[in-house]
Amino acid sequence: MNDQKKYKILMSGGGTGGHIFPAIAIANGIKAKLENVDILFVGAKGRMEMEKVPQAGFPIEGLGISGIQRRLTLKNLAFPFKLMNSLMKARRIVKRFQPDVVVGTGGYASGPLLKEAAKAGFPTLILEQNSYPGITNRWLSKVVDVVCTAYQGMERYFPVEKIVVTGSPIRKNICEMNVTAQEARKFFGLDENRKTLLIIGGSQGALRINEAVAKHVEKLLATGMQIIWQTGKFSLEMAERSLLNSKFRQRVVVKDFIYEMDKAYAAADVVVSRAGAIAMAEIIQVNKPAIFIPLPSAAEDHQKKNALALEKKGAALLLEEKNAARDFFDVVTGLMKDDEKKETIKKNLRQFEHSHTTERIVEEVIKLMEQKKN
Repeated sequence: MNDQKKYKILMSGGGTGGHIFPAIAIANGIKAKLENVDILFVGAKGRMEMEKVPQAGFPIEGLGISGIQRRLTLKNLAFPFKLMNSLMKARRIVKRFQPDVVVGTGGYASGPLLKEAAKAGFPTLILEQNSYPGITNRWLSKVVDVVCTAYQGMERYFPVEKIVVTGSPIRKNICEMNVTAQEARKFFGLDENRKTLLIIGGSQGALRINEAVAKHVEKLLATGMQIIWQTGKFSLEMAERSLLNSKFRQRVVVKDFIYEMDKAYAAADVVVSRAGAIAMAEIIQVNKPAIFIPLPSAAEDHQKKNALALEKKGAALLLEEKNAARDFFDVVTGLMKDDEKKETIKKNLRQFEHSHTTERIVEEVIKLMEQKKN
């Protein structure tokens, strides 16, 4: 494309890291491809994106939108008014900014923004990273131009002519992971040669996973392994308490948030994780045997559906949260000891790999801009 023109791109994705980090990855991919580009994010006020997007170096405007509660609450009564206000503000942003293309990666704010952009005739693209799409993306797929998906077989939910299977964009440092297991373990102050378990609960932490770990941590350490444990900020104190009298304390690294995720993955023999789209995409990319504990309250149980997609192909283990407190030790140690099983999972994971995902989505974005120009 002719880089002399100033390209203008609106991005929306938020609520959780699973929507925000892919949006940031795409925005960085666009910046790497186009020299002269102006990118503006639109998020939901009070949500995580209002902090994480500026930290990544992009401006963001907030809409007053929130989700519908599953049970009858007073908050639901306010939803229609919040939606109307958000649609009006999204309309004003689109009219003022005059984007060349609008990209949504999911989350509350992407609904009003993409709806208004499509209605005004601007090129639009959404990314669906889950094997079972949320309400917002199913609704938007009827009006947007392109639907990028992480999984095959999504024509059950989206118009087949709009689907492009790309995979999920992930952070650049994880894509380009170039550290050995020994170097990574040394970075965390652990034994370079000891088997290592990585526990991650997503950007928000995962209380039930953390409770299961706290219950079994001493027994796990007694088997000889070491642990990198990302707790999230709400479970940090509980995790520290569970290790107070441990004779193996030096074999555990506890952090509320891990910024060096490339090194954390590199250090691990086995990963325990929620089954959000971003965590799964990263685990597929780094080719690590994983035990997924899906969040039962995730919209339309999409995390369990994500995990089942891998488990059915022998590419992961699934442990339901309701059984985690009881079975955590047996499932983790069973996989950690079974080198043959770990290798089989790694081999089966390769069928889910999508190389150059971000670049492929950026290509679709540029294609849409070219079509608009012509």
